[in-house]
Amino acid sequence: MDSQTILCDMCTEDRKPAKKTCMKCEISMCVQHLQAHLTTPVLLQTHPLTEPMDLCGNTKCSQHGKLLEYYCLDDMTCVCVSCAIDDQHRLHNMKTFSTAHKELLEKLKAEQLILQEKTDDENVSLEKWEKSEREKLGGCSVRLIEAVTKLRDISLTSVQSSVSARMVSLKTSKSSMEAAQKEKDTFRFLQMYSQVHQDVEKAKAVDLRKGLEPGCHRDKLVEEIKQNGEKMVKQASQFWGSLLTLVDPEHHQELVPTGSDLIFESQSLEHVVLLSTDKRKVFCTDWTALYSSHMFFIKSTLPIPDFKRWVISISKDCDWTIGLCDNTYGNYMTDGQVYGLRCQGNQLLSLTAESSLVINERKPLKEIRKQKARKAQQHYKPAVSQQVINTAGGNVEPQKTRPQIVEVVWSFPDSLSFFSRIGQHQRINLLTVTISSTSSGLKPFVCLQGLEKEATNVSPFGSSATTSPFGGFPQQYQNQPKCSC
Repeated sequence: MDSQTILCDMCTEDRKPAKKTCMKCEISMCVQHLQAHLTTPVLLQTHPLTEPMDLCGNTKCSQHGKLLEYYCLDDMTCVCVSCAIDDQHRLHNMKTFSTAHKELLEKLKAEQLILQEKTDDENVSLEKWEKSEREKLGGCSVRLIEAVTKLRDISLTSVQSSVSARMVSLKTSKSSMEAAQKEKDTFRFLQMYSQVHQDVEKAKAVDLRKGLEPGCHRDKLVEEIKQNGEKMVKQASQFWGSLLTLVDPEHHQELVPTGSDLIFESQSLEHVVLLSTDKRKVFCTDWTALYSSHMFFIKSTLPIPDFKRWVISISKDCDWTIGLCDNTYGNYMTDGQVYGLRCQGNQLLSLTAESSLVINERKPLKEIRKQKARKAQQHYKPAVSQQVINTAGGNVEPQKTRPQIVEVVWSFPDSLSFFSRIGQHQRINLLTVTISSTSSGLKPFVCLQGLEKEATNVSPFGSSATTSPFGGFPQQYQNQPKCSC
């Protein structure tokens, strides 16, 4: 018999394997001794039976001393009836043992399928994962090595030819001096000294550390080295970025431009804010106009849009809010559903919509009716709230005060994350907000507003240059672009 087999506690001799365990009696019973629990109505209703198990005194609540009969799904623990009605678990999801067992078993099966899919994925195999990563890094490193080798060979070959020519002068002067020193005839020595002197002076002027001689050949080679050097630096940056992404993918992802299908759609009727021809850049013709807010939805020209990630480049000359909102917030910017990041002066704030209870009280119908009033109506209304996530001054990273390139990642439908981009490969997580399961009809948006007077000592929309990682700006606009995607 298996050492782990649970035996009947009621058998006095030749103990048989238990069929069930009574949680209330705290005993395990074989088929014969179980009959009383199965045929007696009171025992059948009040004594919970489970599969045979070693109780070890764990069937009663340590706090109330009562039988554990329920399972709290929220806290994942067994509780007694007093725990179930107590404040701690009163509003929790409570199940009987059998129901909880069934539901959790189904949950485990579903999770097992998800994990099985991951296990079956070719990237999970350690050997295949290593091969895949080595191929990625190998491609970058091979290109880098090839560029370095080519640059080295071009430089060495060219300079080597020049140095070789100078070495000839040194060898010639050495031979001339040796021949003059061996000459014993005074007349012949004096006749050859003039040539020896020229050879020596020429050799003395030789500098083996100098590069190529000035000329078109050197100019052409310098230009070729510059071009190849730029490629090498780019490939080195890609290789460096790939290593960072491998080691720390959360904070290091290559900056990929937003898809060309994304465009801005203005919700403002004013003409002081203009869009570029491709509708991917916002310009302002009158800086005083941005003291009011201007809302832009981000739309896709594709039949089936895929809003998972977008990058916004924003001028340092204006305050802004970016994120997701519904049409109500897009129209009024007060009520409605919104999840976003707001930059106001040197402060960053999280913007979320929370449901709040609103009571609409009606006025009395008539004074003559003894101030009888209609019953107040109650309903839940989404209220926009904001919270500071950094503090101006103090120990705050510059990228967390006024980020100018913001990457937005929508992990549909659960969360929205905002990152400040630094260079090509580095990013800083600014904020991650959880999206309510009741939210619907959310759209990406950008809202621009002029800097508040207290926010900066520099006049808004000054002449400082604004750049974008996604290409140059149209020359027909004299004003600096305020936003681009």
